[in-house]
Amino acid sequence: MLISDNVLNALAACEYRGIGKAWINKNLRGGESIAQIVGLIVDKDVSADVEGFERRRVAIKAEISALGDAIDGVVAIGDADFPDIQQGVKDGDRPIALFYKGDISLIKKAAGNVAVIGLLTPSWQIEDDEREVVRKLVRQGKCIVSGLALGCDTISHRETLDCAGKTVAFLSSPLTEVNPPSNRPLADEIVKRGGLLVSEYFRGVHSKREFIGRYAERDRLQAMFADAVVLAASYSQKDYGKDSGSRFAMGKAAEYGVPRYVIYDSIRDAVNPMFNLSREAIAAGAKIIKPDGDVKIAGLSGGKSQLEFSI
Repeated sequence: MLISDNVLNALAACEYRGIGKAWINKNLRGGESIAQIVGLIVDKDVSADVEGFERRRVAIKAEISALGDAIDGVVAIGDADFPDIQQGVKDGDRPIALFYKGDISLIKKAAGNVAVIGLLTPSWQIEDDEREVVRKLVRQGKCIVSGLALGCDTISHRETLDCAGKTVAFLSSPLTEVNPPSNRPLADEIVKRGGLLVSEYFRGVHSKREFIGRYAERDRLQAMFADAVVLAASYSQKDYGKDSGSRFAMGKAAEYGVPRYVIYDSIRDAVNPMFNLSREAIAAGAKIIKPDGDVKIAGLSGGKSQLEFSI
């Protein structure tokens, strides 16, 4: 496994006080010397020195190497395979390193990727509608992005594979710890069938707060690496504990300027609480996909221009 200097430098820098994704994205472009990086870090953490930085690099390299076959590689800012990030993404949201298993080229550029997301406990009607939309997207050659969670995420990945399509799963955990564990076979199949698993993490969590926070961080990646986001259905934040991470993905899509869509029947679903987030998204500008109709989705392509494709 090739672990580049850019990977080690970015991850080692993050271990210093006051250094995070925003700082890394603002100050590093890849190819900097250790002395240059340490010279920048001391403005935030006066304890930084070259010897200490090198020790951190050695320890991180050993940790990553210990992951073995769970990952195919890791890419960071400055590496040739590091994905292009959309212009509307602020420095604090931009990932600095991505661990992957499978075909990393599937997220090299967002064009052609569609995120299909939703709640953990969909009704049979929501499941059927989502499958229909995913089938149509796959027929158009779209790569389906989701988060490998139970419910709508699992349906997105499963239906894509059943239609011989490619799918990308963003994980909230290291690739050695698929969550939920019951989706480990699905994760393995995604890779075997030419898809991709991606995580920002090579270490586990130390607290429940960190565990929950990683789901929100995962959800932003779904929006970041798609040129359109489709919501199957979800409760909203006002439903107190029933809502899913879909609201984070939809919120980030709006922030990044990624077109948002909801699968929705304005008569049938009008009072169903499982569509509370969908109705909020529609009020905020998301467009409706009718489950049984032909529609056009306008997704990002080449920055700010739009690409229309019919499903």
